[in-house]
Amino acid sequence: MSDTMSEGVVASWLVKVGDKIKSGDIIAEVETDKATMEFENFDEGTVLALVAEPGKAIAIGAPMMVVGNPGEDFSALLAAPAASVAPAAPTPAPAPVAESAPAPAAVPASAPAPVPMAAASANDDLLKASPLARRLAAERGINIGMVNGSGDGGRIVKRDIDFFNPANAAAALAAQAQAPAAAPISLPTFVGEEKFEEIPVSQMRKTIAARLAESMFTAPHFYLTMEIRMDQAAKAREAINAVAPVKVSFNDMVVKASALALKKHPKINSSWLGDKIRINHHVNIGVAMAVEEGLLVPVVRFADGKSLSHIAAEVKDFSGKAKSKKLQPSDWTGNTFTISNLGMFGIEEFTAIINPPDACILAVGSIKETVVVEKGEMKPGKVMKVTLSCDHRVVDGASGSEFLQTLKAYLENPVTMLA
Repeated sequence: MSDTMSEGVVASWLVKVGDKIKSGDIIAEVETDKATMEFENFDEGTVLALVAEPGKAIAIGAPMMVVGNPGEDFSALLAAPAASVAPAAPTPAPAPVAESAPAPAAVPASAPAPVPMAAASANDDLLKASPLARRLAAERGINIGMVNGSGDGGRIVKRDIDFFNPANAAAALAAQAQAPAAAPISLPTFVGEEKFEEIPVSQMRKTIAARLAESMFTAPHFYLTMEIRMDQAAKAREAINAVAPVKVSFNDMVVKASALALKKHPKINSSWLGDKIRINHHVNIGVAMAVEEGLLVPVVRFADGKSLSHIAAEVKDFSGKAKSKKLQPSDWTGNTFTISNLGMFGIEEFTAIINPPDACILAVGSIKETVVVEKGEMKPGKVMKVTLSCDHRVVDGASGSEFLQTLKAYLENPVTMLA
């Protein structure tokens, strides 16, 4: 009753032992894997036994009930394997409960001769057809295997039997038989080797995994993304590097701008402590750095009070120590806010996992040259996307948005960071 079911459940019997039934009677409600459906009887006789118990699953092909003549002995039928209780062709010898197909209805002389019924096979039971369509096909002597279904999923329904044309079906089968077989596809033999490498997890990676998993599954993250024009920042950086003792990077400018913005929005510079929220009035910015074994986050302390050159020199020193594994615990503790920048890898936009105990982390993408619209005119411009990950226990959407607006103002007009 469903093309995907492997077993069914008799929800309720609509007949009882001793009832006389005929073809077309609804005798039970059966639960399939998709719905509860009415089960239609195909044979005429008396209900001798209800084998399937309501509410218990039975496999496809197992006997549900016995229909025959009153007084017949059907014990041998139920004792036989499931395959032997499938509908069988009539035989001269008396069988305990032999099921026979109804005799074909007479066909008018003017109608085309029916296509001979093919020998029964296991595939007949696999055809998707409604019970009514099967009964009509049997009554009219139509081989249901030659009927094309127009119902859902190719299911054969009543109208397919009503409009079945044996001549057209025979011609289609003949044409299909005469069609040249498609040449087999020849694929070259390919022999591969499955191999892999396992490396022990370092303590650094274990610590990173534990902290980030705790952060991701404890702090309810939400994300705010904003585009920032970097044309003026590019010009300012070029002018600064012409006189600065240390080359200033765009990331150094983001650190400085973030530090100044955090002073104006201290809620972003906060920590969740369970029964209280700590709002930090000092700004210590962690700068995420990739090393061979994972990720380290050295901290630029009091970044709001340091010049761009000072921040640049400190970050470069941290980078060298990180690569040579000379960072000390004091270098990566005490952060109140974190910045993760993947712009140097060409990543335009991403989200970062909050670095505890911070309430926020800023993910910085690459600076991309693109076409921007300014006062109704298209012109080339440099655009950078940043995404702020926030702990919703501490920071609301409005607070995070206001912080990003201030950050955007600093980077789009860098001279304000020098005031």
